[in-house]
Amino acid sequence: MKAELSIHTELRNGKTILNEVFYTPPFKIANISEDKNEKQLRLMMMSSSPGILDGDEYCIKIRVGEGSILQLETQSYQRLFQMEDGASQTIELHMAENSSFYFLPHPSVPHKGSHFAARNKLYLSKGCTLCWGEVMTSGRKLNGESFVFSKLHSLTEIYMDKKLVVKENLLMMPGITDLTGIGQLEGFSHQGSLLFINESAAVSDLIQQSASLLKRQVGIEFGCTALPVNGLLVRILGNKGEQLHNCLKTLSSYFVNTDVKNVVYAE
Repeated sequence: MKAELSIHTELRNGKTILNEVFYTPPFKIANISEDKNEKQLRLMMMSSSPGILDGDEYCIKIRVGEGSILQLETQSYQRLFQMEDGASQTIELHMAENSSFYFLPHPSVPHKGSHFAARNKLYLSKGCTLCWGEVMTSGRKLNGESFVFSKLHSLTEIYMDKKLVVKENLLMMPGITDLTGIGQLEGFSHQGSLLFINESAAVSDLIQQSASLLKRQVGIEFGCTALPVNGLLVRILGNKGEQLHNCLKTLSSYFVNTDVKNVVYAE
């Protein structure tokens, strides 16, 4: 199935509104903003499909208008079913000046024999704030399907002033590489990553506070590093998808509030 989703926001009278939206099955969009007077817009990306099936091609295009703030959420874990030919998803994001975009989707769960490729192209303008997360799991562990998928490939490219500044390339092929070995996941089954970019952020302080927050968690390993532009990358290894997803949400909340005292830590 080929499916499309297009979202365009703009700032009107101090509030972010949904200017244009278009989608084809199985996509749906719901406005889940709790406070209609707040500046940001919260949308949930929903699907009538149980997951991504063999041959699916998803194309998502997002335009965040000047000064607007969009927080895009997902409904549930993304299941990748058994495939022969594979499936793909592309996300193209265009951010106008001084806009903000936050996207922390639920973890992806690859079933036995799944073959999935995700390509993300993110174009940022001056003064933009980006918070982009991802959690990959080994599969349905309780069903004995840990690292029995065929291939997972996630490529994220971030451009500023039409120049490639960040490239995140994750390729997992259990049949070729021992993903549990040294230099790979080293005994862990889940991996989470969070990219944050903001021109005025105090990156050194954010790295220190991120480490302080993550040290409260049990059963994970993590690393924080500065990006070539004013931002940081956080990488987390663990064994529980919900735990890593909550970690990313906690860090995102801290980055936005810039005051650790105001953050409710997700246990």
